[in-house]
Amino acid sequence: MYLRSTQELTHAAAQVILQGAIAQAESMGVPQCIAIVDAGGNLLAFLRMDGAKVLSQLSATQKAITAASSRVPTGGVPGDVELKLAFATGGQLTNLKGGLPIVIHGQVVGAIGVGSGTGDQDVEVGQAGIDALMAVLS
Repeated sequence: MYLRSTQELTHAAAQVILQGAIAQAESMGVPQCIAIVDAGGNLLAFLRMDGAKVLSQLSATQKAITAASSRVPTGGVPGDVELKLAFATGGQLTNLKGGLPIVIHGQVVGAIGVGSGTGDQDVEVGQAGIDALMAVLS
């Protein structure tokens, strides 16, 4: 076989994910930076909520790109590899918690990266965004 079928996130899907993540962050009282990328790590949507840390704009995007390219959540790389990861990629990839791949029918179609809270808060907000998409797809 020379071709394969792929699924891609649309901007409408990115908006659903973003709204789900925003709702969770607001319910927690933790303003966040939220980035959504496609499977290739290209930015589809981004929002810095009022009060979110400005520096988290970059880390949220890096978390999303890392999760899309590695196809696993960020934050799981052993400490001795973490620094090597940052150096090897010119700082483009990160091991900070808060990046989650978006998997549809076993295929990674993109990722969400969240930053400005604790790592666990970032993951919770990101998962809420993914859950919002899954709810409209079911």
